[in-house]
Amino acid sequence: MPAKPSDISVPDLSGRRAVVTGASDGVGLGLAARLAAAGAEVLLPVRNPRKGDAAIARIRRQTPAADVSLRALDLSSLDSVAALGATLRDEDRPIHILINNAGVMTPPDRQTTADGFELQFGTNHLGHFALVAHLLPLLRAGRARVVSQISIAANQGAINWPDLNWERSYNGNRAYQQSKIAFGLFGLELSRRSRAGGWGITSILAHPGVAPTSLLAARPEVGRARDTMGVRVIRALSARGILVGTVETALLPALYAATAADARDGALYGPSGPGHLGGRPAEQKLYSRLRGTEEAERVWHVSEELTKV
Repeated sequence: MPAKPSDISVPDLSGRRAVVTGASDGVGLGLAARLAAAGAEVLLPVRNPRKGDAAIARIRRQTPAADVSLRALDLSSLDSVAALGATLRDEDRPIHILINNAGVMTPPDRQTTADGFELQFGTNHLGHFALVAHLLPLLRAGRARVVSQISIAANQGAINWPDLNWERSYNGNRAYQQSKIAFGLFGLELSRRSRAGGWGITSILAHPGVAPTSLLAARPEVGRARDTMGVRVIRALSARGILVGTVETALLPALYAATAADARDGALYGPSGPGHLGGRPAEQKLYSRLRGTEEAERVWHVSEELTKV
């Protein structure tokens, strides 16, 4: 069996405030635990308080002195996103790290957010777009590192501009690809606008490769009663150390992007193994779908219009 990929070291993060979306399980929980172990104050904005409490208990079992706390957030509701933004602005403390990690993947049937957007586009992209907008003063104050978690799916498909919400012909895989392409373009446009405007924000993309996370597992809330065949195959390969990663290695690209001194603004980090499915994190060539600056500007403007932020 091949050797496990090497871990990465994380610098001392004492005095730093970090926010990690989707941190109640999987990769997000692992990221929150690693940041807390390095001394950061970590906020876990969660939709399910019970899962959030379990996540905090798990982090504190590993790091008893961890400074971790919950906030309420449902990324599929722009009102909820705005409420979290208002809460954190009222707390008036700079944010130094924001990892936009939460996401949903391929509901079997088309679903919509509270605001009527196709669920994947509305949650994976628009919810995070609005969150960054609401937190922008705190991110600027902290000269923050913003990491947007995309997917190898962003190397396929396209943005369905004539039908962004997939109302006429729903395809779960293509809608997922669109959500991650749009999110990646947003992260790169954030980098460009920060540099042009002197915002002091570093915006970096990361992807976890392929690992046995909950994205393709049974998720009744998205209409998936049973684990998919895909996640069963991924679990089997991961357990044998073949090609794909583990939850522990899948978090490393985002962790590197969020904390490494030499992580580059506007770059993409992912696993360095065959097919970029697993392995040690490294910088990767931007996917072809993410290289168009005009398309990124269009995503930004449309996202402003749709979210009214």
